[in-house]
Amino acid sequence: MRTDPASANLSDRLVASVGQAASARTTPGLYRALLRLLSHGEPVTITELAAAAGQAFDVVQRAVAGWNDTEYDEQGRIIGWALTLRPTQHRFNIDGRQLYTWCALDTLFFPAVIGRPARVESPCAATGVPIRLTVDPTAGVSALDPSAAVVSIVTPEQMSSVRTAFCNPGRFFATPDAARAWQCKYPGMEVLSVVDAHRASRPLSEMLLNGSAPPLQHGLE
Repeated sequence: MRTDPASANLSDRLVASVGQAASARTTPGLYRALLRLLSHGEPVTITELAAAAGQAFDVVQRAVAGWNDTEYDEQGRIIGWALTLRPTQHRFNIDGRQLYTWCALDTLFFPAVIGRPARVESPCAATGVPIRLTVDPTAGVSALDPSAAVVSIVTPEQMSSVRTAFCNPGRFFATPDAARAWQCKYPGMEVLSVVDAHRASRPLSEMLLNGSAPPLQHGLE
């Protein structure tokens, strides 16, 4: 099993995979605004999102309607898209606010997009051993325990649901050996050290910070 990046173009494949149609990440400026609003730990209305993104309400409403997998509360407010208020395996704590993410990789690059350090805790998908780390927007990964922990990553070429095809397979494991059976379930899966996974995820944060991905609709770059 390889725990270093298995190919030089992994980062490129990550960007292409998560940037498919119906993904919030195809509208990076709007999605960046949503992540920062959700990081406050409260549901987000379309009005609030439009104001934060500096976009017209109807344009934002149409864009969000085109995102698959968006989580809403009973009042129709957004409560999650990769960063979520609903509990998952991946606990993501910012400034004492308990949030969650859909996959292990999200925990590694969201701090750079949000601009705040995060404390992360997630169980090993094979053994249940808790994996803990801190991710700083600038300094990266620190306080990793256990130090041998790894992250599983898939890069589907086509998917109708980012959460199902990309996020759900993306888990933490306490050791490379613990990830072996999981890796066999997903052809093409790569298993990286946490530090290497963080490095590979940097273009994802840069895409959201720079608005470098092509928007779904004019005016949302």
